[in-house]
Amino acid sequence: MRTSATLTGFSAIIMWSLLALLTDLSGHVPAFQLTAMTFAIGASIGAAANLSRGEALIPFVPPRAWIVGVGGLFGYHFLYFTALRNAPAVEASLIAYLWPLLIVLGSALMPGERLKWHHVAGALLGLLGTALIVAKGQGIGFDARFAFGYAAAGLCALTWSSYSLLSRRLAAIPTSAVTGFCAATAILSLACHMALEPTVWPSGAVQWLAIAGLGLLPVGAAFYAWDHGVKHGNIQIIGAASYCAPLLSTLILIFAGEAVASSRIVAACLLITGGAALASREILARRPSMLRQES
Repeated sequence: MRTSATLTGFSAIIMWSLLALLTDLSGHVPAFQLTAMTFAIGASIGAAANLSRGEALIPFVPPRAWIVGVGGLFGYHFLYFTALRNAPAVEASLIAYLWPLLIVLGSALMPGERLKWHHVAGALLGLLGTALIVAKGQGIGFDARFAFGYAAAGLCALTWSSYSLLSRRLAAIPTSAVTGFCAATAILSLACHMALEPTVWPSGAVQWLAIAGLGLLPVGAAFYAWDHGVKHGNIQIIGAASYCAPLLSTLILIFAGEAVASSRIVAACLLITGGAALASREILARRPSMLRQES
């Protein structure tokens, strides 16, 4: 059960690796408009799945679950876009990508969890590899003029890590409840779009298909998989393995002809995969029979 849930959580990371390519293919749709459209699709597939199982369209959950769920999904995206609007993308992205490390460190506060040195070391290696990818060979410097954007990026990392850790404490809340969180995020994003952005509709089949793909996978199924993974899997391993997302995303862009391979990418690959393997050494060292019993 624990191993299969961990793998489910990792499947969310794989789906998030498609985010950059699909977003690029979606054209010039403004950020909050794109968020509203894709989360509406994500909510729709969750609602369809709930109905197919004979469940309520949106399951009833206590208010604290709504606060955590909507605060995590909408709060993360709102703060991320705010950071990118008010700070250079490299520094803002790097600060925002502190969330896997914060999950690993924060897991020590979870009931029944033990934080070990290799969890922290693996997450730090992943962060270093991510820095190589995000910086793209450029220097990283922090300018006091962009303090507000940096703060928003820091809150972004804190929001997603807190959402993931608090979801662990709300393990009794079914994953089907994510449907409601996605729907609320779509509505709030639409409100932000109407207040802050012009409307730009996609043009052509490729852009519409890219938006559909975003809603089905990285902004849809991924959040359901993540919820199940952090609630029932090994949260330290999932947290450290999350640094694979920017690496896989970059590799996908290279294969799609949207980026160029380099020694920097190779170094990042070694750091991130090595960090993930180090953080996962407990599972990798177990015998296959033990893994079958846990799954």
